[in-house]
Amino acid sequence: MRLRDVADYLGLSSTTVSLVLNNSPVAKTLSEETRERVRKAAEKLSYKPNYFARALNQKRNYQIGILVPDFGEGYNTSFMTNIERELVERGYLYFVSSHHWNPEAIDLRLRSFVERGVEGVILINTPLATLPDVPLVVVGSQKLKFRSTQISLDNEAGVNAALRHLYALGHRHIAFVKGHEGSVDAEPRWRAFVDGCCELGLRIDSKAVVQLHRIDDGLDPIAEGYKAAETLLASGARFTAVVAFNDMSAIGAMRKFKDAGIDVPGRISIVGFDNVPIAGLVDPPLTTISQPIEEMARVATAEVIAQIETSGSFRPKQVVVEPELVVRRSTTALIA
Repeated sequence: MRLRDVADYLGLSSTTVSLVLNNSPVAKTLSEETRERVRKAAEKLSYKPNYFARALNQKRNYQIGILVPDFGEGYNTSFMTNIERELVERGYLYFVSSHHWNPEAIDLRLRSFVERGVEGVILINTPLATLPDVPLVVVGSQKLKFRSTQISLDNEAGVNAALRHLYALGHRHIAFVKGHEGSVDAEPRWRAFVDGCCELGLRIDSKAVVQLHRIDDGLDPIAEGYKAAETLLASGARFTAVVAFNDMSAIGAMRKFKDAGIDVPGRISIVGFDNVPIAGLVDPPLTTISQPIEEMARVATAEVIAQIETSGSFRPKQVVVEPELVVRRSTTALIA
């Protein structure tokens, strides 16, 4: 069954049928009745589009490269799930790879993407020194040395929401779990914590600040949080609450506190960051700063496709999205 056969069956041109079945933006100029006729006819006749013929005809392959640090951290996998949904709906396929924070691996993966003919690249929380020769969208808060569309979270607003929530509950001694070295959001969140504590008149105890260190190339983020909490407890620092870099480290910290016989939130309240699906399932459910991951994935996908389909006339954008405090049961009022 060829596309021409579907067109003959409908009494339409092959071009019209192709526009509808390939989800071309131009197809929107056709009536809904015509589009529905084409879709039903293709289904009735068991027509399957020939991917290679389409690629040769349009000189496009509808493939996107996606690069992430690793697949162990809940945020990255949640982001990937949402990007996949958006790309599939738009008729695109994708390559995905990880670099485990190795600069050489980042360059190698990008070259491999380009060599395999991807039409665009989405970077998720990935530092970049060299601009690839394809449309690019960067997700994360890193400072770029070149012009590119960038989608980032207002980290300052997120950390401030966490601090003010704990402050309102009576907490004045708040520990902080910093992000990994090299993580694009680690420094922005740390600076926001310092500034937020200053505004609230809170003293930062250096012993109550610990940094995450990757375990198993970042594939065991819960163990990283467990180790961070272990370090906090061993430091002798006084704290009644913790703001963690992400949800997975917060969950690991809660496990350590529980193993040490410390009640959460009775003795220590804890706030995560990201609002990954598991955050609401742990015991106690985790209070967290929710990133609008679905919206960010939708915008990232739309922006990279817009660059591809406008053939160089696209202007880079800076998109900043706002986080939201989600209060669950891992935080409570301080008992004097």
